[in-house]
Amino acid sequence: MSTLRWGGEPLDLLGEKAVWDPRRRTLLLADLHLGKAETFQAHGIPLPSDGDASTLNALLALAHRLEPAAVVVLGDLIHSRLGLTAELRAKLAALPELMGCALRLIGGNHERGSWIEGLPLEPAQALGPWWLSHDPDPRPGHLNLCGHLHPVAVVGAGKERLRLPCFALDRHDQRLALPAFGSLTGGHPCSEGDVIWLIADGTVVPWTPSPVGRRVRSGRSSGLG
Repeated sequence: MSTLRWGGEPLDLLGEKAVWDPRRRTLLLADLHLGKAETFQAHGIPLPSDGDASTLNALLALAHRLEPAAVVVLGDLIHSRLGLTAELRAKLAALPELMGCALRLIGGNHERGSWIEGLPLEPAQALGPWWLSHDPDPRPGHLNLCGHLHPVAVVGAGKERLRLPCFALDRHDQRLALPAFGSLTGGHPCSEGDVIWLIADGTVVPWTPSPVGRRVRSGRSSGLG
């Protein structure tokens, strides 16, 4: 875990690809893309169907460890209407009880046109000092926590080249992009100039460029004012 501070407020960046607001006891994550395998199967692509189980089990384990007051998904909880099967609907309906807290959903582009019983699509909104959205949506006076970008960092070169999920902070726009939480999601390289925290083997590692590639930066906290 690394702790980012913004305006005197702490925000914990978790190795489970989520963030934790300890003052409000709120767990935030993005881009689960549940039902992606079923969507691909509907188009004749034989993607294995076990991705949802690993994603949901990871969410339940995290909720049981932290005991949040609420879990907020920053969009793309599901992959498409085609993947929103009766089985997946039943699992989503059971999630609040299984987690022991409320489940909320900021609407993402993959939810458009879908209806999930008991889980209305909420608009982008403030939560204390944070502005919660799916697409990047910076707002003055807030740190924008968003999904959608699926940030990854490309580390190393040649045969040792890795693509690792990461948290990506754009200081200029005051925006923190969360890594995709889902196990069947891809990723897109971060923008040049982003402040990056790698996620490797469940550990969060601050990371900065160096003249010969990328190197790990020491320290566990980043102050943003």
